[in-house]
Amino acid sequence: MTQPTQPPSTDFDLEDWHQMEAAAVAQHFNSSLSQGLVEADARSRLDRYGPNQLPETAPRSGISIFFAQLITLPVALLTAAAGLSLVTDGRLDAAIIMGVVGINAVIGYITESQSEKIIRALRTQESLDTDVIRAGQTQTIETSSVVPGDLLSLRVGETVAADARVVLSQGLTLNEAALTGESRPVEKTVQALAAGERPLAERGNMVYKGTLVTSGQGQAIAVATGPKTELGNIQQLVDSATAADTPLQSQLNQLGTQLVALSCGICALIFGIGVVRGYALLPMLKIAISLAVAAVPEGLPAIATTTLALGIREMRRRQIFIRTLAAVESLGAIQTICLDKTGTLTENKMAVSAVQVNASHFHDFSIQNGPQSGPLQSGLLQSEQESQSVGTESTADSLTDATNSEIDYSLLKLMEIAVLCSDVQLEIQADGSASMTGSATETALVDMATAAGLDAADLRRQYPLIASYLRTQTHPVMSTVHQVIAAEQTTILTAVKGNPAAVLSQCDRQLQGEQVVMLTEADRQRIEQNNQQLADEALRVLGFAYHQETLSVTNSKPKTKNNLIWIGLAGLSDPIRAGVSDFIAAFQQAGIRTVMITGDQSSTARAIAQTLHISRQTEVSVMDAITLSDLSTNPPVGFEQIDVFSRVSPAHKLAIVQTLQAAGTIVAMTGDGINDTPALKTANVGIAMGAGSSHGVHEVADVVIGDNNLKTLVDALSRGRTTYLNIRKSVHFLLSTNLSEIMVTALVTAIAVGSPLTVMQLLWLNLVTDVFPGLALALEPPEDDVLTQPPRDPQSPIVKTADFGRIGFEAVMISISALVAYAYGIEQYGVGVRAGTILFMALTIGQVLHTLSCRSERRHLWIDRQLPANPYVTGAIALTLALQLLPMFIPSLRNLLTLTLLAPTDWIAIALCALLPLLINESSKPNSNASNLATH
Repeated sequence: MTQPTQPPSTDFDLEDWHQMEAAAVAQHFNSSLSQGLVEADARSRLDRYGPNQLPETAPRSGISIFFAQLITLPVALLTAAAGLSLVTDGRLDAAIIMGVVGINAVIGYITESQSEKIIRALRTQESLDTDVIRAGQTQTIETSSVVPGDLLSLRVGETVAADARVVLSQGLTLNEAALTGESRPVEKTVQALAAGERPLAERGNMVYKGTLVTSGQGQAIAVATGPKTELGNIQQLVDSATAADTPLQSQLNQLGTQLVALSCGICALIFGIGVVRGYALLPMLKIAISLAVAAVPEGLPAIATTTLALGIREMRRRQIFIRTLAAVESLGAIQTICLDKTGTLTENKMAVSAVQVNASHFHDFSIQNGPQSGPLQSGLLQSEQESQSVGTESTADSLTDATNSEIDYSLLKLMEIAVLCSDVQLEIQADGSASMTGSATETALVDMATAAGLDAADLRRQYPLIASYLRTQTHPVMSTVHQVIAAEQTTILTAVKGNPAAVLSQCDRQLQGEQVVMLTEADRQRIEQNNQQLADEALRVLGFAYHQETLSVTNSKPKTKNNLIWIGLAGLSDPIRAGVSDFIAAFQQAGIRTVMITGDQSSTARAIAQTLHISRQTEVSVMDAITLSDLSTNPPVGFEQIDVFSRVSPAHKLAIVQTLQAAGTIVAMTGDGINDTPALKTANVGIAMGAGSSHGVHEVADVVIGDNNLKTLVDALSRGRTTYLNIRKSVHFLLSTNLSEIMVTALVTAIAVGSPLTVMQLLWLNLVTDVFPGLALALEPPEDDVLTQPPRDPQSPIVKTADFGRIGFEAVMISISALVAYAYGIEQYGVGVRAGTILFMALTIGQVLHTLSCRSERRHLWIDRQLPANPYVTGAIALTLALQLLPMFIPSLRNLLTLTLLAPTDWIAIALCALLPLLINESSKPNSNASNLATH
C-alpha cells in the first residue's frame, strides 16, 4: 500500500508560484508532473486543508428582514408614544399606534423577502465535478475534493477548480474576465516568470479558480483551494467591506431626531403651562402625550415604505430587481457611477469588428457580424485563377450593406478558412440552428461566417479534418489539414490562422479578389501597416492564409513547402453593448459623472472611453491603477477628475469607490464578476449586470439588471429621483398638517376654552385622513425635468431650513381657519361637543384639501397644463372625505371619536373655513408665476 507523502513544508498560500519552475512547484507539494498525487495523500490533505469550497454568503433571514423594518427613529418614536399611552391607560391608543408600526413592517418584509428570493435565484452555480490526474490515472472527482498538489486536467469549456501553476500548455487559453476584468482570452505558458510584482492578469503561467478554459488543453498543479484562492481573498474583502447607508435612510433618521426633539419640547412646554395654571398632573400628562402623538406623523413610515415598495414592483416588471426598499431612492441620489467595462459596457464576448482583404480593402463589422442572407456557395474548390461569383451585384464596402449583393471572393475565402481552422464544436439543434462551444475568439469567427450565410457544418463535411496543429508559445500559428478524395484525385487543403507577422512570414503569394498573385515587399509593408492600424484600435488581430494542392492517384503525397497564400486580417474586440453611448449621455445630462474601471491596458481603455464619450472634456484622463499608492491616506492630485482607471484589481476597485465616498460623493458601481463584489458591496448603490453574473455578485448587489439592458437604468434613475421628490411632498404634507394639529391643540389648551382634540381624534387624523393623501402624493408622475436636473446634495436634509418656514406658514393658515370655525361653533352652541365637532371637521377637511397644494412646490394649481394628471390624488381626496363623513352615519364610531351630528349651516361654515387655507397657500407660493413661465 502506498504511504501518503509528507505535506508541503510551508503554508501553500505564501509562495510566488508564478516565479517558480514547474518542477519546483510539484516538488514543493510532493506531487508529480506526470502522476499527480496518490489517493491516500489526497485524502490526508483534504482533512488538513478542508474542502475546496468558498464559504456561502448566508441569505438574510426572514426575521432579520422583518426587524430591519423596525430599526428606524420614526418607528422608535411611535413605539415610545404607544408606551406613554399605555402608561396613562390609553390601551386603545397604544394598540392603534403599534398596529401602524406592524403594518409598515409587514409591507417592507413582504417586498424585500420577495426581492431576496428572486435575486438569489439569478446567481450562477459553481461547477460540481473536476478532472484530476491521481496516480497517473485521469479521474473525475467532486470539485470540493480538490486539494493542493492535485494535478488538474484542463480542457475547453471547463471551469478551473483551484488556483494552479500551469505545467503543460497546448494552445491553452482562458477567459479570466470574472476575476481580472480583462475580456480577451489569456494565453498560458509553462515558463517561470521574472521576479517582481505582477497583477493577476499578467501571470501567464497561473490559472485561477472560477475562470474558464476557452481553447487548447493543459495541466496544472493546484497551489490553493477554497478560501485560500484569489476568489477566497476577494470574498474576504467583501466580508470586510461595509455597506453605506442610503441618503434617504440618513435623512429620515435625521428627520426622526428632529421630531423627537420637537415632541419632547412640546410635551415639556404644555405640561409646564398646565402645572403652572394649576391643572391636575394626570390630565395634563395625557394632554402632553396627545400633543406628542400629534407631532409624530404616524403615516410617514407607512407612506415611505409603501412608496418604495411600489417602486420595487414597477421596476421588477422591467427586469430591474431591487434588494432593499431604500435602494429605490438611492438610485436617484447617484452623483458618480463607476462602470465596470467588461460585461457592463461591453458584452463580455469576442466579436469580429473589422476584416481587411485585398491588401487595403476593409470591411466594417462594427454594427453587426454580417448580413442575414441565404447560404453562400463555397469557393474553396475553385481554381485559384478562376473567377468566382457569389452574388449578382457589386461588392459592398461593408457586410452590413451586403445583403443580397456580391460578397468579395477574398472575404468569403477568409470566412471559410476561419471555419475550418478552428476547434469550435458545432451542434445542430432541432430547429436547424447551430450551437457552438469553443474559445471566444474562434466562436466569434465562426459567428461571422454563419451570419454572412455560410453553412459551417456543411463546409466541414466537405472538408473532413485529418490533422490539427495548435499554436504554442514558440509557434503562434494554428493550422489544420483537410482532405477531399474525388474520382482520380485528392485535394489537400491547409488552413492557417494566427499571429499576423508569423502567418505572413510563411506566405509568398496573396489572394487579390479572385486571383492569386505574388506577394511583393511593398505588399508586406502595407499588410503590416494595416495590422498596426487595427491594433491601434484596441483590436485583437489575426492573420489568415491557406495552401491548396491537388494530388493524382499515383502521387498522393502532398509536397512539403512554405508557400502559403495570404488572404487577410481580422480584428476582434469585446463589442460595446447597444445603446451604451446613449445611456452614458443620459447620465451625464442628469449631472452624473461617469467613470470607467477596467482590467485592460491603458491604450485599450482610452480607445473605448473615447468611443463612448466617457469624459465631458475633450481629452480622456486615464490612470493606471498599478501606479496607485494607498488611496485611503494619499489619493493623487486630481483623483476625482479621472475618467478611466485601467489595470485594476478587486482591491483597487474597492479603494476607488471608498476614496470617492470619502470625498462626500454618492457612488454607484456596476459589475458582473467576482472581482467586482467588494466594490459593489461598499458602493452606495451596487448594480449587478445580468442573470449570469458570477458567484457572489448577486448576494452583495443592491440592484440586479436581469436582462442586461442598460437603458432600463435610465428609467430606474428617473424612478429613484421621482420617488425621493414624492416622499418629500408627502413629508411636506404630513408635517404641515400635523403642525396645524399641534397649534390648534396647544392654543385651545393654553387659553382653556373647551377641550382640545382627543388622542383618538388625533390618531384618526394621522392614520385615516393623512395616509391616503400622503400615498397619493407619493404616486405623483415624474416631473418633466427630473432627468435634466443635477443630483441633489446628499448632505441636504429631506426637509430643508427654508422648507420649515413654508410648512409653518401653511400650518398657521390651516390652524387659523379651523379656529375660526371653532369660534363660530362656540358662538352658536357654546363650549361643548358640537363646537368640538365643528373644529374637528374643519381642521380635517382643510388638511385633506391641502393635498392639492402639496402636489408642487413651485407650480400653481389653477394655471392650465401646469401639473400632470394624478388620478390617485383625486381618488384619495374623495375616499378621505367619505371616511371623514362616516362617523355621521355610524353612532358607535361617532361616540368613539366624541362627535355629534351637525346642522346644514354648520357644514357651510366648515366648507368655507376648509377652503380658505387652500386659496391662501396656493396664492402665496414663492415665485409661482415666474417658475411657470420658465417651465413653459
